[in-house]
Amino acid sequence: MTAGSPPLVGFTCRHTPLAMLHAAGMTPFRLLPLTQAPDRAGAWLHDNLCPHVKRVLDRALDGDLPPLAGVVLMASCDAMRRLADAWGTARPDDRVAVLDLPMVDNPRSVAWLTAELERFRTELERWTGRTVTDAAIRSAAADLATLATRLDELAAAAAAGTLPGGWGALQAARNLTVTAPLDESGRHLQQLAGSITRGKDPDCPASLPVLLVGNLLPDPTALSLLEACGARPLADDLCTGARQLVAVTLDDVPDGQVTLRLAEALLAPPHCARTLCPGEPGRWARELATRARASNAAGVIAHVAKFCDPYLARLPALRLELREAGLPLLVLEGDCTSGSVGQHRTRIEAFVEMLAEGT
Repeated sequence: MTAGSPPLVGFTCRHTPLAMLHAAGMTPFRLLPLTQAPDRAGAWLHDNLCPHVKRVLDRALDGDLPPLAGVVLMASCDAMRRLADAWGTARPDDRVAVLDLPMVDNPRSVAWLTAELERFRTELERWTGRTVTDAAIRSAAADLATLATRLDELAAAAAAGTLPGGWGALQAARNLTVTAPLDESGRHLQQLAGSITRGKDPDCPASLPVLLVGNLLPDPTALSLLEACGARPLADDLCTGARQLVAVTLDDVPDGQVTLRLAEALLAPPHCARTLCPGEPGRWARELATRARASNAAGVIAHVAKFCDPYLARLPALRLELREAGLPLLVLEGDCTSGSVGQHRTRIEAFVEMLAEGT
């Protein structure tokens, strides 16, 4: 962080109200589990706990983070609540805000999250000493929507094989948009868009189309490995991918309603596996199967963090839906280390070979 740049605020979840942070004059900094820090979280948290949470805590314990003006943690699961507990003990001088995130998308959940966002707005104003206005939130949401639209365009180019660097370059750009100031992110995306080729990039390897789903896969080298193994994502449904930065339009929302509309947008689709649909328990799996068929994917690759109960509990339903659609599924479990996907190379290559035989 350079002198005079906005203070950084750490966050871990795509449901975090990024527009509020920007409106408060801060830069959101996603605490990605990408680090060479030694494994020290095991002394604070149970071994069989989400590796995402543990690697983020490893970064905090090892000082592998830039100076942070605060940390915002969405209580999206029990493991994230444990991170909040451990962070407050390990770094007691840090400002830590914890927001409850409803697990059901319905009007009562929207009302609850709206109240949580209003409480957080007040806390941000205490942190910064400035008023977080509805107008500032609208403006920040518009800037973020512009970035989201540009990322969608780059994702389309990566899927078509016309983006130099492919999905690895796309993921690096996605990481930048949640760790750097808006103007820096905007310049990088514009430069990357200018590099898109008219025809397929000659360096893009021959590959079979897949849909990539799961929670966390932020390492650009992991996405490049998939392509090197012959799997070309047509699209993705990842917390650190297409779902990470979603366009929210607040331009026409009057003062007094901005927080409500922001809460609605944060709870709206695309959903992750933690979102429950009591009336349709299999909706998540059906939606992904429908998307895979519509995209003409030859198969689906699911990359899930170990011990992630919401995803692991719903994978059987996804497997069943895909089987009925005639689409194979490969499930990879990772520990959020740089080498975990590399250990799956043989399985990915075998899966691609199976897809090739079936086409």
